[in-house]
Formats: sequence, structure tokens, C-alpha cells
Amino acid sequence: MEKKKAALATANKRRRSPGKKGLDQMSPQEIVAELDKYVVGQKEAKKAVSIALRNRIRRQKLDREMAEEIAPKNIIMIGPTGVGKTEIARRLARLANSPFLKVEATKYTEVGYVGRDVESMVRDLVEIAVDQVRMEKLLEVEEKAEGNMEERLIDLIVPTMHEMPSGEADSARELERVEKLRERIRKQFRAGKLDQRMVDVDVRDQGGAPFSFQVFEGSSMEEVQFNMREMLSSMMEAKPRKVRMRVDEAAEYLMQEEEQKLVDMDQVARMALDRVEQNGIIFLDELDKIAGRESGHGPEVSREGVQRDILPIVEGTNISTRYGMLRTDHILFIAAGAFHVSRPSDLIPELQGRFPIRVEMGALSEEDFVRILKEPRNALIKQYMALMATEGIRLRFTPDAIREIARLAGMVNDSTENIGARRLHTIMEALLEEISFKASHLRRKLVRIDAAYVRRKLQALAEDKDTSRYIL
Repeated sequence: MEKKKAALATANKRRRSPGKKGLDQMSPQEIVAELDKYVVGQKEAKKAVSIALRNRIRRQKLDREMAEEIAPKNIIMIGPTGVGKTEIARRLARLANSPFLKVEATKYTEVGYVGRDVESMVRDLVEIAVDQVRMEKLLEVEEKAEGNMEERLIDLIVPTMHEMPSGEADSARELERVEKLRERIRKQFRAGKLDQRMVDVDVRDQGGAPFSFQVFEGSSMEEVQFNMREMLSSMMEAKPRKVRMRVDEAAEYLMQEEEQKLVDMDQVARMALDRVEQNGIIFLDELDKIAGRESGHGPEVSREGVQRDILPIVEGTNISTRYGMLRTDHILFIAAGAFHVSRPSDLIPELQGRFPIRVEMGALSEEDFVRILKEPRNALIKQYMALMATEGIRLRFTPDAIREIARLAGMVNDSTENIGARRLHTIMEALLEEISFKASHLRRKLVRIDAAYVRRKLQALAEDKDTSRYIL
């Protein structure tokens, strides 16, 4: 129950407009300022995505005919790994409360090959939107569902008047006694005093969920398989059976039942489809891995085939999902890739034209690493300080320690493989490994980390290229 309430609270927090202004009132500059709280640097990329998001808001204010004609300006982010491409797209989606999906282009194959078809990315996005809308609806019915759950639970403990013998039920005094008893039981339940008590609950086996037959023609193989499983599940009758369980477990089960009764899943599906059509964002990573238009033989044929399969989805087409047909005309696609070997011009011309905005993202410098460690709301140092604080340990990083960590991260990136800001994660884990291991038994609760401490722990490791390749 507590986990569910926490999840609902998180969903409610995300649903609320960021800051003091609603999203529809935020200028591109203010959107960039929000992204700056989590991602260091990369001003051009932030500028591009903020304009794309603002254009969505502008489009929603137009008349229907004009709004249909305006297509989203899709973006290609070009840069090495670990510079913030995915994080910018993810934070943008959270800011807009948009359904967001990150996929790798390399996981798809062209039609006729074994593997996932590209249409599945849209279906996955719809599933995310359904979960998103469902959580919002659960928030709306939470109070009523909780009240209904309490009544059903108390019914299991205290008999209702219609279950009592007729003589007793007719007595006003008996009615008053039962009501007082129910109220006392309610207070005890809310105080958690009945959690370990056992009750018998009517539990329905899985199955029997309403199923709407889909037209299989034109659907992908995995869509057909899913629909078949759903159809077989719907044919199974849900037979209620008595299960003895603790009160806290019964409350969780009954709460779920009441929520299912109160949430209209048909409405959720309609809202989810509309949200994806109007606000969906797909982050298509590793686009450079499928770039290449050489004709002939070998894997090049498949790479160009994947591009040609992606093209109609980016252009705008109708996709069959288990919730109905969905148009992809106004989904925003943000593609990314390192493009070390290939170039955006190696993509087929038609696909290039569907990504009119190109943004080049630079490699991170030592100064960027210093800022990444300190400035963002989710900065690594803040995370480790919070983790250790749960053990009563107070970590203190001196400014020269932070700069030394950044220097070593840059040095290892230069000497081995440049993985950008992700190198900071491996550096910090190696640096704090001993403290994390002994935290529960440390007598000194204040641990000061300075540059000398960092060098003592990591310098030799960072300079040994053979070792650092595997550890850092």
C-alpha cells in the first residue's frame, strides 16, 4: 500500500506544471533554464529541443486545419557517448509530461528478417502512455477507492445489518451497537493495529478481463501473438475462491479491485492514444549504426531496409495497436548518434529530410566534469552524500578533491575510451568503495575527502592503462 501511494505521489508530482509557471507559459529560455538544472553545457542542443517543445505549445493554439498541417521539426543530436543526449531528451519529456520512449535503432530489422519490427516502438510508446494516464486516473479516484476498500474490509470483520438475523437487525439499539463497533474497527485499521489479523477474502483468478477482438490482418507477428494470448486469457472464466490473508494484504488486494472498478480503461486508452499522437516523444539512439546506403550484398541491405521501414513512421502513418489505430504525424523524433565513422549524409535522402534540425554536441572538458559533479540537482556528489547519510556518515568533498576527480576522469577518457560523464560513475565507485563497504561499522561519522585522498586511492590506478581499462 505504501509503495503504491509513493508511486501515485510521484505521478502527481510529474503531472504538475514545473516551477511557478505552467508549461504553456514558459518561453524557450525558461525551458533551457529548467534543463540546466540537470544537464551541464550543450546550449545548442537545449536550444533546439526547447524550440521544438515551444512549437508544440504554439501548434495547440492554432485552429484545427492549420494545426494538422504543421509537422514537428525532428532533431538529430551528433556527439560522442556520455555528453547528455539521452538526458536532455528524457528531461524534456518529463518537463512536458509527454509519453517518452528511448530505443536503439540497432534493435530493429527490416521486414522479412528475424527481429523486432520498427512499428513496435510506437506500440511500446502507447503502453507507456496508458500507464501514465492510468496513474493519473488512479490519483483522481484514490480517495473514493480507499473509502470503498475500508467498507469492504470492515464487512469482512464485522457483519453488516443485512447479514444479521432478522430479529437483531430490526433492533435500533443493535444497529447503533454495530455502527459503533464498525467505527472502532475503522480507527484500529487506520492506526495499523489490525495488520496481522487474518480475514477470508474472495479472490478472483487472473483471466476474464474484457477483450476486444482486433483485426489481425496487417498486424505484426508480435502484435498477433499478443492478441492471441489476450484472447485465450479472456476465454478463461475468473472463478472466485476464498483466500485467507492478513488484513494489510487484504487491504492491498481490495484497493486494487476498487481502483479497477472506478477507472474506465476505455477512456484511459482513448486519452493515451491522443496523448501519444499530440505529445509523444521517441528518442532514437544509435542512428549512426544503421547509416549507410551502399548497394550490393551483406548487412548494408538490412541497414538501408531499417531506414526505409522507419521512414513512414517518421513521415506520418497509421499504426495498429491493441488500443486502436494511432497516427504518428505529430510524434516528435529525436535521433542521436556518435557518427564517428558514418555521417548524417549517409542516411537515405528521404530520412535525412525528416530530421531538419542537426545539433553537434561537443566532448566534455575537465571544467564540465567539475560542474557535473557539483551543479545539477541530481549531481553525483549529492547522490553519494545522501546514500552515506542513511548510515550516519557525513561525506565532505573539498573543492580540490572535486577538481582532482574531474582531472582523473578526463585523463582516463583520453588514455582509454572516451565515455564522457559516465566515467565519473566508475571513478566515484572506485573512490568510495572502501567507505561504502565499511560504512555500517565506521566510528568516525565525518569523512573528509580532499585531493590527497583522491590521489592516494586512484592516481596509480588511473596511470596504469592496462588496469584502468578494466576498472575505471
